[in-house]
Amino acid sequence: MATTDIVVRPRLVIDGAARAIEYYREVFDAEELARFEDPAGKIVHAELALGGSRVTLKDEDGVDRAPATLGGSPVLLSLTVDDVDALGERMVAAGGKVVFEIGDHEDGRGGRILDPFGHAWIIHQR
Repeated sequence: MATTDIVVRPRLVIDGAARAIEYYREVFDAEELARFEDPAGKIVHAELALGGSRVTLKDEDGVDRAPATLGGSPVLLSLTVDDVDALGERMVAAGGKVVFEIGDHEDGRGGRILDPFGHAWIIHQR
């Protein structure tokens, strides 16, 4: 298999996936492409478009655990955007927490924000 045949699509496990979809719509202008719920209304699969990327997510269940249940997440999600300052402001205004302030670095401008659901986003502007 050639590496060009590989597509990586993060799957976020979230306590409150429906709220997370609304947060991602608000801060990333995400478009919801699909949503499937179980009979109790828990999201078992949702797919979002964030620009040219796709992210899937689901509610926490008896098998898959959210960052809050695990005490954090070892995964860092990285976004390259046109206006990192505006995105950082939107993320924090909607309930995110600053991990690393947005600032200038030798490879561009960026910072890290923890979303309200425990997922860390490195946001970067070239």
